[in-house]
Amino acid sequence: MLASLSIRDVVLIERLDLQFGPNLSVLTGETGAGKSILLDSLGLALGMRAESGLVRAGQSQASVAAMFQPPEAHPAFAILAEQGIEAEDALVLRRVLSADGRSRAFVNDQPVGVTLLRRLAATLVEVQGQHDQVGLADPSTHAALIDAFGALDGPRGTTAARFREWRASESALAAAEEAVAAAVRDEEWLRHAVQELDELAPEEGEEERLAQERQGLQQAERRNEAIASALAELQPRDRRSAHPGSALRSAVRALERLPPPNEAAGPALAALNAAQDSLAEAEQLLERLALDAMPDPRRLEVLEDRLYGLRSAARKHGVAVIELPQHLADLRERLSALDAGTGRVAALQAARQQARAAYVAAAKALTEARRAAAGKLERALAKELPPLKLDRARVVVEVAPREESAWGADGMDRVTLLVATNPGQTPGQLVKIASGGELSRLMLALKVVLARGSPVPTLVFDEVDAGIGGATAAAVGERLARVAERLQVLVVTHSPQVAARGAQHLQVAKSVRGAAAETRVIPLDAAARREEIARMLAGEVVTEAARAAAASLLEGAA
Repeated sequence: MLASLSIRDVVLIERLDLQFGPNLSVLTGETGAGKSILLDSLGLALGMRAESGLVRAGQSQASVAAMFQPPEAHPAFAILAEQGIEAEDALVLRRVLSADGRSRAFVNDQPVGVTLLRRLAATLVEVQGQHDQVGLADPSTHAALIDAFGALDGPRGTTAARFREWRASESALAAAEEAVAAAVRDEEWLRHAVQELDELAPEEGEEERLAQERQGLQQAERRNEAIASALAELQPRDRRSAHPGSALRSAVRALERLPPPNEAAGPALAALNAAQDSLAEAEQLLERLALDAMPDPRRLEVLEDRLYGLRSAARKHGVAVIELPQHLADLRERLSALDAGTGRVAALQAARQQARAAYVAAAKALTEARRAAAGKLERALAKELPPLKLDRARVVVEVAPREESAWGADGMDRVTLLVATNPGQTPGQLVKIASGGELSRLMLALKVVLARGSPVPTLVFDEVDAGIGGATAAAVGERLARVAERLQVLVVTHSPQVAARGAQHLQVAKSVRGAAAETRVIPLDAAARREEIARMLAGEVVTEAARAAAASLLEGAA
């Protein structure tokens, strides 16, 4: 519901803070007191057209903030989540209007576009007035209202589900057709690329494995060179170079020729013999190691060629070497889509036709249910209109087919509430046929019938009692009170019969302070309320008879 309205520097209002109750609130006051300014201020917060003339004279800007307290799971919260705005228990719509005509909009103090402000407002409040209508006057809301009235959640939900399935089947078909078309365009290249990569046969992790093997071979070459160098020192190929073993053997022979006693040379001789044995053993070990470390002279060349081929293919296809196997799989899939594409497209076309048929069946069932609900609504309204001095009016609920391009999750129908206010008149749109007062009373009658299914928690009526009085005004007041049992209702009224029905009574008055006029809003207690209703009955001079009549109205309303 609308919990409060804060107005700053709007026309005759310098500063005003209003609190509203949950049921029926009535605003009364003499003509020119500023009741329309209150509605203009509320409209500003709801995203309606902003005019620089609303800014109070001498001020640079005006501002209005409307605080709502929506019920749990209200659609406004879904809109907030969609926009990334943090939801709170209270929802504050604020508008700032500069004297140059520019305006800014805020939701919970976060700047937003006016379009979002209007979208949120449409879920929170309906305004039915002489000039601006938000809610029932918008034909786009009528289908949802009929569905709510007829309790058509089941057929509407089924239709929405079938519509989503139909759209999903169309998307799948379009994707398949595009894949086949792309494959046909690229068929020659695809077949060449697949053949080329098939011949290359890239493997997962192959590049890293080959690089490691190549590094090992390169290291083996360096080891083999070191071993060969060591052997060359021990086994010189140049005959002019002395073999290390020859020197050792010569030394042994020299010592063996020593004349006896030669015991002193024994240790040296033993060491030389040991050195010969160690040298021979070292040569054997190095020769064996050289044989073991000898790399395959072709393997390194093979590795280099393979790595070059993989990297060249990767560059050609614009992928990393590690992605080549997956790339080949993707190309095969595209080629397969070409080979099997016709069959898949045909199957998806059949699936789309089935999905469309299922949607059409569900939507037709919804149409029939809507037509049944439309008849019930027309009959219910026919009972409500005569007491509201609309006995010659006739409301028609038109359920008309839409073009297939306009079919949607809400069905195949265009649901429109039409009205004829005189016999023989062709029914037309509400806002085009009815006058301001008639429109407000028509909206009231609709709300009496539709209130139970209304998703909007707050209704605002302006001039709902225009041109009526007596029993008709009493009927209007009784119906406003009935709607206010389920929804919050605010009504600007000149009718004492309507005013007496209010659970909250606010008096709008204009006073002059210095050289400037100012609009004030005064919450009335029981005594002040009786006096205000007496003024509405009697006019400028309030009589005791008027006070008695006012008391009688209040007692009757209670």
